[in-house]
Amino acid sequence: MERVLERLERLFALGGGTGANRPGLSRAEQEAHDLVAAWMAEDGLAVSVDPVGNLVGRLPGTRPELPEVWTGSHLDSVPDGGRYDGALGVVGGLEAVGRAAAAGALERTLAVIAFRDEEGSRFGRGLFGSRALCGRLATDDLEQCDAAGVSVREALAALGLPPPDPAGCLERAPAAFVECHVEQGVVLAARGAPLGVATAIVGVARGWAEFSGLARHAGTTPMDARDDALVAAAEFVLRLRDAARAVEGAVATGGRIEVEPGAVNVVPGRARVSVDVRAPDRGRLDAVLTAVPEAHVHVTDPVPLAPGPTGALRQAIADAGLPVEELASGAGHDAMVLAAAGVPTGLLFVRSLADGASHCPEEETSAEDVALAVEVLAGALGRLAGV
Repeated sequence: MERVLERLERLFALGGGTGANRPGLSRAEQEAHDLVAAWMAEDGLAVSVDPVGNLVGRLPGTRPELPEVWTGSHLDSVPDGGRYDGALGVVGGLEAVGRAAAAGALERTLAVIAFRDEEGSRFGRGLFGSRALCGRLATDDLEQCDAAGVSVREALAALGLPPPDPAGCLERAPAAFVECHVEQGVVLAARGAPLGVATAIVGVARGWAEFSGLARHAGTTPMDARDDALVAAAEFVLRLRDAARAVEGAVATGGRIEVEPGAVNVVPGRARVSVDVRAPDRGRLDAVLTAVPEAHVHVTDPVPLAPGPTGALRQAIADAGLPVEELASGAGHDAMVLAAAGVPTGLLFVRSLADGASHCPEEETSAEDVALAVEVLAGALGRLAGV
């Protein structure tokens, strides 16, 4: 397990800063992909990059004509993110594939995949690599821009990647996809359980709300004569909060605000607020969105997870002598895109410590829990690949 932890530390150091700083489609994310590609080759996997930039390492089975079994996650991060988010699913998946193969001959090819730009923190929309793979990009995805005005299309070109085919490039769907991810919450810790199996992934609506006002002098414009775009944005954020509070199981966040002209002595003439709404089902998601019609969002529907991969995870947890804990995923993952595209999908959660801290440098998961996760993932992959 030392190798897994050492590899996680090496990835964590990329990009500099106090936490993980590997924005999607950035040079730092590319460095992470290059580093993991070297580890894949070192571990005996055949390495390739698919047409949308996702990294894939394959360990051929005895019957390569059969649909493959995949595991993996992502290597990008939010600004000043944690060590484990995404990276554990790739590095731990690589270790688990090796262990599954060592346990006996595998009929199906095992593959480890690192998806591009899962987080969406740079361009405002996540799950890019998995959506591009499955032909689920929105018509304007490539034109979304980061804070510096760089579009997704331009970021891909800078990495030598062409614009994705709208139809996707999933030529042959895998027989199963199993993602391993830190929980990013407190449920497993509260239950005293190191691992859990996700039953479903919540729906996510993500986008922006924009407000226009009149930019005027801050000292000479009376309060009752102002049309302040930031005040309108602030009122929107409060309505967004209240709308989510009124719907059981829903959450909503306005995590980023852009203000123009952005001067201390000018009444804001324009404000733009990010919108992130999540709920266990589409009905509750729509109930929140109906209360905030100003929000322009892209919606990813809630998805159930498949009995095959989920059953394999449950059996592997039981084989390890652990209780089988089930929970819903409140975070979006690449697993939800694969599941929505019809790929039988399972999601293994690893207990988060530090009060569930995630998307921050304080993110913590114990070495013992990581070891158990790799053991269980290896067992599930071996079962799915036909040991």
